[in-house]
Amino acid sequence: MATREQDVFDSLGRGLNSLVGWIDARFPLTKLIKEHATEYYAAKNFNLWYGFGVLALVVLVIQLVTGIFLTMNYKPSAEDAFASVEYIMRDVDWGWLIRYMHSTGASAFFIVVYLHMFRGLMYGSYKKPRELVWLIGMAIYLCLMAEAFFGYLLPWGNMSYWGAQVIVSLFGAIPVIGDGLAEWIRGDYYISDITLNRFFAFHVIAVPLMLVLLVVVHIMALHEVGSLNPDGIEIKEHKGPDGKPLDGVPFHPYHTSKDLVIIVVFLIAFAAVVFFAPEMGGYFLEHANFEPADPLKTPEHIAPVWYFTPFYAILRAVPDKLLGVILMGLAVLLPTLLPWLDRCRVKSIRYRGWTYKVALAVFAISFLALGYLGLQPATGIYPTLARVFTVLYFAFFLLMPFYTRNEKTKPVPARVTK
Repeated sequence: MATREQDVFDSLGRGLNSLVGWIDARFPLTKLIKEHATEYYAAKNFNLWYGFGVLALVVLVIQLVTGIFLTMNYKPSAEDAFASVEYIMRDVDWGWLIRYMHSTGASAFFIVVYLHMFRGLMYGSYKKPRELVWLIGMAIYLCLMAEAFFGYLLPWGNMSYWGAQVIVSLFGAIPVIGDGLAEWIRGDYYISDITLNRFFAFHVIAVPLMLVLLVVVHIMALHEVGSLNPDGIEIKEHKGPDGKPLDGVPFHPYHTSKDLVIIVVFLIAFAAVVFFAPEMGGYFLEHANFEPADPLKTPEHIAPVWYFTPFYAILRAVPDKLLGVILMGLAVLLPTLLPWLDRCRVKSIRYRGWTYKVALAVFAISFLALGYLGLQPATGIYPTLARVFTVLYFAFFLLMPFYTRNEKTKPVPARVTK
């Protein structure tokens, strides 16, 4: 019996090898697996911060899969959109679960991406030779913002309607072309059925295609120059006689096994939110969005979803509308210049001076504070606080060439540490 079972396994093995060989003759499957997994060497001292990249990929898959199922029952028309969402929630088998996974996934995507970007700030992942990796990552972030904005209108709730109205009207502040640009984005003189169809096309087809393409390019660019590590040391500079980095290990199975643990923990937390707090107190799904869009009924307090509120707070902090729009745009785009603003030669925060550590802490606090202030009404002390934290936010970037040029750093070890 044992011999017969062994023969079966040997036969399956030969069949699998034949199949892989047939594929390799027509597509570089084995070559890709070696280049990006089994023979791609990464530093052996990755910590938890290096798990958010793979989590972003996991959430992207969740969003794509749930989005496909949602489109099967969603109707992109002003007359039927809200009712179709209610139909998905109430009558479609497991529709409520798919919708909540998609809405929770949107917020999870930004949480993971913001932490992924913060890790880049901590360990200098934007420095030479990874400037292009950082720029592509910023392009992914901009696409993600566009994807979230287009998708925000689709439920056709009252907050979605008025939020889109406010955001699109900001383009009208641009001199000369503003009014025409806002009308072109809407496809009409106001947010209407035409706008909904246009946003649906961008959200479902155009932006996801661009997003997936950028993610693939981002990974390819990263694997070309190699992943950085918490010490900020290039492991390619220290190789053994076999040509393999002395301080590196194959990405698979060593780091994939770690990533699997991180993914499981994340999915447990994700499931807890989906099943027990999908609205998250109105932060993930606003209460006003459970009412159909009504052009005659303005919500008491119009605010975007939490992941846009830091930039919304900057917009409201400036009395002049045009200047507010400019500063909001600069707040989003300034991180793309980090490879050239940071003049310090040391990459990792472990060996950088106290000035950068303080500046990064102040920046993180200002970003969180602006996110909170963007959710509050623009009354009382809130506008003043928003102006203070806006100054601190921009100071991190604009003063960086000065406080990093002569930064007192610690000696960087020649080899990676634990």
